[in-house]
Amino acid sequence: MSEQQPPAGDVEEEVQPAKSAEDRKAASALASLDATGDAEGSTQVDAEAAQKAIQGLGGATTAKKEVKNVKVDAADVSLLVDELELTKPKATELLKANDGDAVKAMKAYLRS
Repeated sequence: MSEQQPPAGDVEEEVQPAKSAEDRKAASALASLDATGDAEGSTQVDAEAAQKAIQGLGGATTAKKEVKNVKVDAADVSLLVDELELTKPKATELLKANDGDAVKAMKAYLRS
């Protein structure tokens, strides 16, 4: 018995269906970049579509999240470093984002 082989063709041509509205928007923005138009339009890149596609993929962050001025306990940082195998700066950032609460920080890390 032989295994069924996938159809011949480029892997790039296989399009996965978008799962959410944001995925569909990013896919349409990427498709608009690939679309061929007249000679003048093909040399100009739609900057807005490119920016939306990059943001949808998480490649660029235009606005940095405001970090709260929260006092973080060193023991909590150590706990996150040991248990979640994070770096100290990343653990501190995670704790600050969760008001210095180690349990909330761990839950937030596991959800992401």
